[in-house]
Amino acid sequence: MMITGGSSGIGRAAAELFSANGYKVYELSRHGESVGNITHIDCDVTQPEDCKRAVSKVLDEQPRIDVLISNAGMGISGAVEFTELSEARRQFDVNFFGALNITQAALPHMRKQQGGKIIFVSSMMAVFSLPFQAFYSATKSAVNSLALALRNELSPFGIEVCALMPGDIKTGFTAARNKSMVGNEVYKNMEHAVSTMEHDEQNGMSPESMARKLLSLANAKHPTALSTVGWKYHLFILLGKLLPATLAYRVIGKMY
Repeated sequence: MMITGGSSGIGRAAAELFSANGYKVYELSRHGESVGNITHIDCDVTQPEDCKRAVSKVLDEQPRIDVLISNAGMGISGAVEFTELSEARRQFDVNFFGALNITQAALPHMRKQQGGKIIFVSSMMAVFSLPFQAFYSATKSAVNSLALALRNELSPFGIEVCALMPGDIKTGFTAARNKSMVGNEVYKNMEHAVSTMEHDEQNGMSPESMARKLLSLANAKHPTALSTVGWKYHLFILLGKLLPATLAYRVIGKMY
């Protein structure tokens, strides 16, 4: 099993759980260390050659890649009007193109072996785009679209593809977010919106709950295309399908 962004948060919890359940785990990240049955490989997912080298290292030791979890990600927040284009591009480089890079590196080998699972860690923000989180939401919507397209493209090769959409999770991701308050004097609700979101995250579910869901998806014969964890988030997805977008985003606006 290969997982990107496995040095902390959801990725670390998943690496440990998969290892405890008999998987040989290869954790790909820029900062990490090998522990027990978890082998660390230095990899910057924004660099295609890094991803290819990481896959080659795994296949030097293992005959196949049964599970690929694309989990690496980063966050920014701020008003769309004042977000530097370089920051928006960096968000896509890590969250979307990073997922694409590792997938493209692994796919030739997974096709030859005629099987395997690819699981993308997306977000509930792919379904509900939050104010001052436009670019993070956009990257996760793109990840969902990638997963759904690949699901059909790869079915002839026996490769299952799905995406897990976490809601509020208590990890170091919150503290690591690059927050910009530029334009706060114009968008007077920005600070409140971001602090509300971060409060919800720090009172959210544990990364271990997401790890258990990832293990379940990996072990399922035909995993659900898009899934989440927790009754609240299942309800949100249902309401997103039933409510007109105008009404749904009016409610979100009142929340943030």
